[in-house]
Amino acid sequence: MDFRLVPIDTPDVVRLDCLQARGGLIDETAELATAVTIALCTDALADVNDILPDPNSTDRRGWWADLEADTIWGGWPIGSRLWLLTRAKILDAGAREGATVARLDQYIRAALQPFVDNRLCSRFSVSVRLEGLAAQQTQRIHADVVVYRGPKNAIELQYQALWA
Repeated sequence: MDFRLVPIDTPDVVRLDCLQARGGLIDETAELATAVTIALCTDALADVNDILPDPNSTDRRGWWADLEADTIWGGWPIGSRLWLLTRAKILDAGAREGATVARLDQYIRAALQPFVDNRLCSRFSVSVRLEGLAAQQTQRIHADVVVYRGPKNAIELQYQALWA
């Protein structure tokens, strides 16, 4: 990743745009954070056994350029399966699909593991928690991601707006 994306928040959608640095060049100061954002916010191909959000669709999504990415350009499939939770209810561990919080944690970790495997970061941590347990509150899931780059400062990302 050699450019920086910045969020453009609107009430109905989260959009990202390329940031231009002074001199007309693309800003490359946050390339790891940008790559992590793309990994988490891009739709990965669903597994054949995944339950799709729309029961009337067979679209497993994914990105066409993931096909043989490792062979063609030394890459890996980009994205996460977080999109599978688009219409998901917040369920506990007794559900057939498993706990929604656990699935979210699993999807984030799977999307970020290639960064460690390819030595783009030294490690990462994920903290996922359910908020709004009182009867009058709307439940939501909050996820914090911290990416570590050896001795450099950690990059802390919060994606609350995506699941609020």
